[in-house]
Amino acid sequence: MTGIRTRFAPAPSGDLHVGNVRTGLFSWAVARHAGGKFVYRIEDTDATRATDEAFHAAVDVLRWLGIDWDEGPVVGGPHEPYRQSERFEVYAGVVAQLQESGHAYPCFCTPEEITARKAARGDKTPGYDGFCRDRTDHPDGPATMRFRMPEGSTTWDDLVRGDITIDHKDVPDFTIMRSNGHPLYMLAATVDDVLMGMTHIVRGEDLIAATPRQMAMYAAMGVPRESFPAFGHLPLIVGEDSKPLSKRNGEVSIAWYRRNGFLPEAMLNYLALLGWSMPGTDEEVFTVDEMVAAFDVSRVSKNPARFDLKKLEAINGEHIRRLSEGDLAARLLPVLQDAGVLGDVVPEDAHETLRSAIPLVQTRLARLTEAPDLLRFLFAGDAFEVDGAAAAKTLLGETVGSLDAALRALEALPSWDAASIEAALRAALVDGLGLKPKHAFGPLRVAVTGRTISPPLFESMELVGRDVTLARLRSAIVDVRGF
Repeated sequence: MTGIRTRFAPAPSGDLHVGNVRTGLFSWAVARHAGGKFVYRIEDTDATRATDEAFHAAVDVLRWLGIDWDEGPVVGGPHEPYRQSERFEVYAGVVAQLQESGHAYPCFCTPEEITARKAARGDKTPGYDGFCRDRTDHPDGPATMRFRMPEGSTTWDDLVRGDITIDHKDVPDFTIMRSNGHPLYMLAATVDDVLMGMTHIVRGEDLIAATPRQMAMYAAMGVPRESFPAFGHLPLIVGEDSKPLSKRNGEVSIAWYRRNGFLPEAMLNYLALLGWSMPGTDEEVFTVDEMVAAFDVSRVSKNPARFDLKKLEAINGEHIRRLSEGDLAARLLPVLQDAGVLGDVVPEDAHETLRSAIPLVQTRLARLTEAPDLLRFLFAGDAFEVDGAAAAKTLLGETVGSLDAALRALEALPSWDAASIEAALRAALVDGLGLKPKHAFGPLRVAVTGRTISPPLFESMELVGRDVTLARLRSAIVDVRGF
């Protein structure tokens, strides 16, 4: 089992998306579960789409997620280089061998010529019509290289779907190299899978049709059938509209989820649930180590996996609650800085306030990015403002009496802690004025925190401090009275 080798081979043409990373995660888990090797390879043969920016962004996202690789860019390995744009000589050599053995041939047809010939014959079948397959003359001009599909069919035992058979009459000869000498995906991926010793290839179901092409090329390269990689084709990920997940029906970029307060632990947990489940339990919240220990690609469902943002948020919230208070504080710090709640340089007293506030918000967060609105009042200083909509809803003329009573009760407190604050305010407002807690404490919450939703009120007052709390109450009273 230690000989298992898997790979993740995205094209650096944009942000890694949910489907990409789910595929990478499952492939990584196959290798890690077996104690094998995981290879990160860059399929950047299409220079019109590949960018260095996208490559570096992908490396950054994978590192954020904790998906590491044993071989590939940055870490190196025995099969360097791992960027296909640096392997053109390798592919050219294989194409020359395939042409010499009769498995590949030059094609001088333009797409327009192929279309015209098929239209003239009334041929509506997709793909190439084989015009140059047995051509003996080689006219001047550019030529692509096509692979000659053999007759028959291809059958394989798919790791996810079981036996699949595809008749080669449905697989026309296909281009493996452009006229400019640049390889296409089918050639580069197949050659690299052979030369890099891949044993298991986990990918999306959209590539099922590519499998007979690749297996035919393995055979043409002299690979024995028993040495072919095992293939597992994962189900589609769909949105709420049951159509393939895309920008049209959901956020697909993993970087978006990172920016919007999702933990890497939660992303991996949720992506694992898109087609797979932990055996022997209904538990849907687990660590990546627990996933790797239990992972078996044969447990992956054949059915489409529905992406549910609310479920992801619930799982994210559970992972937030599992963090230590110190870890959560460290993760919230850059979020608060990005939101302008804290500056680039954070004084020690602000660090201490943040650490003290963690128990107040940890159970309330579904995303890290919810923290700035919840905690802004603790760090606002002289810039503190009450939200206009919250003030219009709660700081009304009839609340002046309760605010006055609260101010007097708090001014008389000998000690400033949450329990004493709560006791004094309940005595003054609930018992003294006969107010229901909602009406007693709602205006206080807005006056002190600036919002109708905040961490627990009495603990918040304790953290804000006596002087600031009293000052905010006095300011609210003035605002309501108008003098």
